[in-house]
Amino acid sequence: MWKGHKVGNSGSLPTIIMFALLFGLMYFMFIRPQAKRRKEAESMQKSLGAGDKVITIGGLYGTVVSTDDESITLEISPGVTARYARQAVGRVTEQVTVPTEHVVDSPVKEDK
Repeated sequence: MWKGHKVGNSGSLPTIIMFALLFGLMYFMFIRPQAKRRKEAESMQKSLGAGDKVITIGGLYGTVVSTDDESITLEISPGVTARYARQAVGRVTEQVTVPTEHVVDSPVKEDK
């Protein structure tokens, strides 16, 4: 053998560390952000309600008329509706908030 060269597996530890760091970097650069985007999209699709204006992943603009567990019905033109899977919604352009009822804690007594 050559002088000063060790025979054995002493060089495998840096290789294992390098692969672990590479996997960790890939996780934080690709896998984690993709999972976060998927959760945000699912949340947005679950919160759809009547009156929301949306754009489908195919580029169709419409207004949500009704929803159920798996699909939504969009009005794509006055009087024209189409049913789509919730996953087909790409983004919400305008979300209608349902007004909450004003609850009075202590009602005012009227004088009679």
